[in-house]
Amino acid sequence: MTDVERFTRAFSTATSDFDRLGEHLWRPVGDATVTRSAPRPGEKVLDLCCGNGASAIPAARLVAPDGRVDAVDLSQALLDELEKHAHGLQNITAVQADATSWEQQGYDLVQCVLGIFFFPDMTSGTEHVISRARPGGRVALTIWRRGAVETAGRHLQQAMGAVTGVAAEPRPPHLIDDINTPEAYQEWLLARGLVEPEVTVEERGIPMTPEIAWLVITGSGFAGMLAGLDAADVDRVREAYLTSLQTEGVERLDVSTLIGTGTVG
Repeated sequence: MTDVERFTRAFSTATSDFDRLGEHLWRPVGDATVTRSAPRPGEKVLDLCCGNGASAIPAARLVAPDGRVDAVDLSQALLDELEKHAHGLQNITAVQADATSWEQQGYDLVQCVLGIFFFPDMTSGTEHVISRARPGGRVALTIWRRGAVETAGRHLQQAMGAVTGVAAEPRPPHLIDDINTPEAYQEWLLARGLVEPEVTVEERGIPMTPEIAWLVITGSGFAGMLAGLDAADVDRVREAYLTSLQTEGVERLDVSTLIGTGTVG
């Protein structure tokens, strides 16, 4: 199973918790991106890796009544949730497809929130995404800032090791680790063809109450780490994870993002 397939399955099986986490995480991040991407009435928008619509739905409201949004994701389960949340919006179309092979182009705005680092080849995939915008069109791509959500992952790995007796393997090196600062991200986007890209730091934290702390795991890509465990072991991992957070005194989780915006030449 490829990384993309693994994460798609994780998001699809975590649909309910993904939706519940949205109030605390996905929707605020989506709203912040849309504030920067600034969809305008009548525009044609492409929202890739759209999940259940955290950025696609507010964009659809802003481009209405004559504009439209194509919302694309690999998870049909999340797209089904998007259609529920759209509340009858007629100008948004949810499509199950791969962002890195989406053929239509000529969009006034292309946006992708917390998605490009899942691409099998982040560089070529991002270049394809950017190429979907028309000349002079706008692009907005949001990634985690360095250090964001890492605390949750570290404590989950420790809990998994304590329960299974198998130490977690270090995550393989990834391009995202080299570009998740404002300066590096801006340079990288410039090299991908964006004209005068700007990077906005969106400082954000969420309280790590026991409920939200566990939702961060079960309502995100972290859920894939629980695959293969039986219910009893999942419960033990949850207890060990929450205990570890409490012992270290973790009360807030950094979920800050970098929003990269620019135009296509």
